[in-house]
Amino acid sequence: MSGPSSVQGPPITDKRQLVEYHASGNKPPSAWRVGTEHEKFVFRHSDLKRVPYDGPDGIRALLEGMTRFGWKPVIEKGNIIALSNDSQCSITLEPGGQFELSGAPLETLHQTCGEVHEHLRQVREVCDELGLGMIGLGFDPTSRRDEVPWMPKGRYRIMRDYMPKKGQLGLDMMLRTCTVQTNLDYETEADMVKKFRVGLALQPVAVALFANSPFVEGQPTEFHSYRSFVWTHTDPDRCGTLPFVFENGFGFERYVDYMLDVPMYFVYRDGAYIDASGQSFRDFLAGRLPALPGELPLIGDWADHLTTAFPEVRLKTFLEMRGADGGPWRRLCALPAFWLGLLYDRAALDAASDLVA
Repeated sequence: MSGPSSVQGPPITDKRQLVEYHASGNKPPSAWRVGTEHEKFVFRHSDLKRVPYDGPDGIRALLEGMTRFGWKPVIEKGNIIALSNDSQCSITLEPGGQFELSGAPLETLHQTCGEVHEHLRQVREVCDELGLGMIGLGFDPTSRRDEVPWMPKGRYRIMRDYMPKKGQLGLDMMLRTCTVQTNLDYETEADMVKKFRVGLALQPVAVALFANSPFVEGQPTEFHSYRSFVWTHTDPDRCGTLPFVFENGFGFERYVDYMLDVPMYFVYRDGAYIDASGQSFRDFLAGRLPALPGELPLIGDWADHLTTAFPEVRLKTFLEMRGADGGPWRRLCALPAFWLGLLYDRAALDAASDLVA
C-alpha cells in the first residue's frame, strides 16, 4: 500500500478539480508507460516464520541493507517504513511486512523485466546475509493471522481497528495476501472508459490464469485463489467489481462520485495520520469533516483517499489492474505482458471491447 502523497497543492473547493485530477492522466500513445508492482512474503530460513520489524534479521534490517544500492530511507516516527530512489521506484511495506516494489513507469516490457530481475538480485543479496527468504504467493500458506507481526505504519493502525467492522477477512487481506499488478495509461476519457471496462470484464480471466493461493494454514482449500475469496469478505464499500463502470455516461466524474462515497480512513497532516475512519470525503469537500472541522482537502488528500479503495481495477491518473495473485519471478513479467497486449494494442482492445460489450 502506498505512503502519503507528496502532491499537495491549493485547497479543493469544487468537485471539478477532482475530475480534472484524473483527466490530467491523459497522454498520447507515444507517452504511454507500463508499471509493475509486486509483493513478496519475507520469511526466516531457520524456522520458515514471517519476519517482525525489529531485530537483527528483521524487516528494518532488510530495508537498511537495501540502502547500499542507492535506495533512500523514508522515515515515519523514527522508523524506516519505505525506500525511494531517483528512478521513480519505491519499496514499501504491506501491513504484515510483505515487501513491495512499486516499479517505475517504463517504456517497454523488456525494461520492466530488467527492473524485476535487478530487484531480485538486490533482495537476494541482502536476504542471504540475514538468513531470510522471499516467496511469491497470493496467500500465506502456513501462518495463522495471529502469528504475523504488524509493521509500524500509522495508516495500518487505523485500518486495523476499522477493518473488522466491515468484513470477516479484512485483517487477512492486510496480513496474509500478496499481489502483482500492472499500471497502464490512457489517451482520453473515452479511452480510459474502454480500458476500464475491458479490464474489469476480463479480470476474472487474470485471476484464473495467475491463481496461486490454494493453501491456508498448511491445508489445501477448495480455492485456486483463496486471496480472491478473501477480497469478497473484506469491505463491500471499497472492494470488488464496479457495475456502474458499464453504465451509459461513465467517465471521470462518475468515478469521482464513487470515491466521494467510499468511507475515509485517514488524513495525513504534519507527519501523522489523523483517524477519519468512516467519515465522508463529501463532508471534507464542504469543510465539515469531523476529524478536521473547517478545513478543506488538498489534492494530496484526494490522492491518498484513492489508495484506500480496492476495486479489481482502480483509477488514479492511470489504471491499475489488481486481480492477480502474487507469484514466482517468471510470472512478474507475464502479467504486464498480458495486460499490455490487450490494452495497448488498438485492434486487441477493440476486439476485447466488442467481446465484453
